[in-house]
Amino acid sequence: MSELSIKIRIAEREYPMRVKEEEEERIRAVGKVLNERLRFFKDQFGIQDKQDLLAMVAFEAMAEKVKLEEEHTSHVAQVDQQLNLLDDLLSSVSK
Repeated sequence: MSELSIKIRIAEREYPMRVKEEEEERIRAVGKVLNERLRFFKDQFGIQDKQDLLAMVAFEAMAEKVKLEEEHTSHVAQVDQQLNLLDDLLSSVSK
């Protein structure tokens, strides 16, 4: 697991980073998506201030994260319910 020194450009600023080799592609992809979302908010809403743009992207990302966590929790509960049902069925068959 070697580390690489890379630079990621976000909102026209470069940020030096040290990342694990196996994470480089993901980190670069995240940088690309961030810049795409910044461009979207700038073009769509005419926002020019970089801090406002970054705040909008951060807000959007957290909203998506919360949504995914809620969906995950719901799926886990459904799987747990189904497993309990199967366990009950198997218990009734083995008696």
